[in-house]
Amino acid sequence: MTIEVDYRFPAGVDPHKQAKVIAVGQTVGTWDARFAHREAALRSHLAEVVSVQTETKTGHSIATIRFPEANVENDISSLLTMIFGKYSMADAAKVIAVRLPETYGQSPKVGITGIRERLGVFDRPLIMAIFKPALGLCASDHAAILSEVAHAGLDIIKDDEILGDLDIAPTLERLQACRQVIEEVKQKTGRTVLYATNVTGTADKLIEKARLLVREGANALLLNVLTYGFSVLSALANDSEINVPIFAHPAFAGAMCAAPDYGMTYSVVLGTLMAHAGADAVLYPAHYGSLPFDPTEEAQIRDILRSRGVFPVPSAGIHPGIVPKALADYGQEVILNAGTGIMDHPDGAAAGVQAFFEALERVAQNQSFAPESLTPGSLRRAVEKWGFQS
Repeated sequence: MTIEVDYRFPAGVDPHKQAKVIAVGQTVGTWDARFAHREAALRSHLAEVVSVQTETKTGHSIATIRFPEANVENDISSLLTMIFGKYSMADAAKVIAVRLPETYGQSPKVGITGIRERLGVFDRPLIMAIFKPALGLCASDHAAILSEVAHAGLDIIKDDEILGDLDIAPTLERLQACRQVIEEVKQKTGRTVLYATNVTGTADKLIEKARLLVREGANALLLNVLTYGFSVLSALANDSEINVPIFAHPAFAGAMCAAPDYGMTYSVVLGTLMAHAGADAVLYPAHYGSLPFDPTEEAQIRDILRSRGVFPVPSAGIHPGIVPKALADYGQEVILNAGTGIMDHPDGAAAGVQAFFEALERVAQNQSFAPESLTPGSLRRAVEKWGFQS
């Protein structure tokens, strides 16, 4: 089995030379006559330059290099060390695609199917909210917010990614307060609401903290994968005691992906690597949201995640007026994640949730989102505030 990686070099870089440098330098390296008796074994670990093509319009070149799977440990950390470790500090180059064997890495434990089964929702997009304000609330504040949106029909809520295990609202206290709301909603309505609790901490404590949270009733976890590491995500996904979906947050992705000629593309980091590291759902910016994002990259992330059974979660600036565009791009297999688009609704957070469900119904009936066509209510108020995209 092999691993193929596409590297893009800017104009002015010799792609044939650099591809050879990567193929040799990121695998066996060179050897001399002292190792002639081991040459066959050494050559079996060498990478191979499959092709080099130059784009005439931009002057960029793309080199495809094939690596032996035997060189890595079936995880993302050793993979990254092999394909881009030392070379990432050399000449300009960007990893734009990684093709892995289907069995490589970690599959989602819960994924699209399992999340839907736990929620009992199979025939529509899922609606997700974020606790806002992000910092400064106590545990009872979180519970009050959750009660408002959960009783309005919300499917999933998550901690803000910057909210750690802080004195004002320790993680376990937030969970205990919110779990009471989740149990109350279950008793009254029969509905399950997932709360993705942010799991943080040093490497020697994070896994045990996650186990504790699950024992204490956490029914989903949030992890800042790129700051804590892909190996932490895989360890959580592989742990039999952590039998809940893991939502992967893209914090720090821009530092790895935004430069045009360095790093890796978003579709590699938030698509391929997340999907092979055990994520059940992955958050990333939508191109029609509040962060600049390339629609082609977004579509690639969506398709890569779905191919592994991982839920795509377009985020950042999502509001009810975006629902027509989002459903045109994603169909039903999507989690729509809104922070201010729910919490800052003019009539309150519950109305923000209701506006999303009104928007889903309006799309299903192929009706206009123009404000003058909307009856007074939550959706109209949302569209008047944030506008709409058809």
